[in-house]
Amino acid sequence: MAAVQSSMVPPSAGEYGGDEVSALVLDPGYSIVRAGFAGEDVPKSVVPSYYGLLEDSSSGSSPRRLFGDNSIHIPRTGMSIKNPMAKDGTVEDWDAAKNLWEYAITSRLTNKKPGDPATNGLNDPDGDKMDVEMDGLGDIEKPLEEHPVLMSEPGWNSGKARETAVEVAMEDWGCPAFWLARDGVLAAFAAGKSTALVIDIGASNLSVTPIHDGLILRKGIMRSHLAGDFVSEQIRMLFSSSQPPVPLMPHYMISCKTPVDAGTPANATYRTFQIPPHETFRRLEEERVLTEFKESVVQIWTAPGGIQQAHGDDLKTLPGRPFEMPDGWNQVFGSERFRVAEGIFNAKMALTDADHPAPSPDQTLPAMVQASLNGVDVDIRPHLLNNVVVTGGSSLLSGFTERLHNELVQVHPGPRVRISAAGVTSERRFASWVGGSILGSLGSFHQMWISKREYEEHGPSIVEKRCK
Repeated sequence: MAAVQSSMVPPSAGEYGGDEVSALVLDPGYSIVRAGFAGEDVPKSVVPSYYGLLEDSSSGSSPRRLFGDNSIHIPRTGMSIKNPMAKDGTVEDWDAAKNLWEYAITSRLTNKKPGDPATNGLNDPDGDKMDVEMDGLGDIEKPLEEHPVLMSEPGWNSGKARETAVEVAMEDWGCPAFWLARDGVLAAFAAGKSTALVIDIGASNLSVTPIHDGLILRKGIMRSHLAGDFVSEQIRMLFSSSQPPVPLMPHYMISCKTPVDAGTPANATYRTFQIPPHETFRRLEEERVLTEFKESVVQIWTAPGGIQQAHGDDLKTLPGRPFEMPDGWNQVFGSERFRVAEGIFNAKMALTDADHPAPSPDQTLPAMVQASLNGVDVDIRPHLLNNVVVTGGSSLLSGFTERLHNELVQVHPGPRVRISAAGVTSERRFASWVGGSILGSLGSFHQMWISKREYEEHGPSIVEKRCK
């Protein structure tokens, strides 16, 4: 990382010297993409990472990509649901990812720049003569020529992917400056810490990242799949194994419904389709229902050892939590609501079937924290345990931080364990973006950007030298 220069020293000719107020912060994830202006509290643009791929067999044209909530949640014939991100949080389809990120920025933060009125042909005195000079229009219409971009990435991102990211920003978007930051460092920065053990539990990944003096300790990075999507699969197995099975009906299938008593079959009229929507569309809509269930019903048993150590009387005295499906079926869920997330902490308690084997013990959160600490110097372990930062949307599961604290205290009774978890939901969900927003608006960060001139001189490999 380049040294921070004094604010009294003017930038050299090869450095970016623009106004950092216009900087954009882009935080792509497997489930959602967050974008906004540096210096603001929350991202103004939050769009799903999933997009629709609409094929029109009648015209024979190439498939169209549809982005945004208003497009992908409407059942359309011939539309399948895709995601440009891989399960590990890295980019799998760069062409789709570039279009998705550009949509997230230009649809809600900026507008696509119009063509030059002197050359776009719209103001020609003779409407029949359309001799328009097309050379250079591609450069004029690049969408982010006035905005430097700070982008987050997972701690295990490859060098090739990092170089591709700076190529997209500089060549396709025309950004005047760019910076790539690790999401774990940004989450720690949002919590006001330079040394921290960042536990990030999102949709597809659970990761533990040790950070010391603002730098990631790579040997201590641990990750597994026991995150939000894992809990969703556990809920599916709970529903299917219940007697009778719990119906999982998405919202788009319901035409009208009548209230019914708890546990009785739904009384609803269902929509019919001449050509049913693609199975990937239905699964996406079912996931929306499962997300509602996770937010309102699922809990984590807070005592060490989990629900298997709980006494039967304790479980019986706990009040249940009701939930109503989109078709009107409803039920009060008792102790089973603790079971679906228990696998995050105890692999033996995970629900299994033929398609979903039990996770290995080393994939659980307590084991990952222990492995991460074992991978760093013994002298800084107490400092990490004293600065545990919890982030990610799935960390909002009821009881998560209390259980994590109890598990860590039980394993590490000597050092003081202190967990920092933002109480505001948006700050927990958008911690990496918030850290990037703070960083991008600092005057001391002003000279850290990779400028367009530096990129043209050194090529995309400069990102490996500058963004440590």
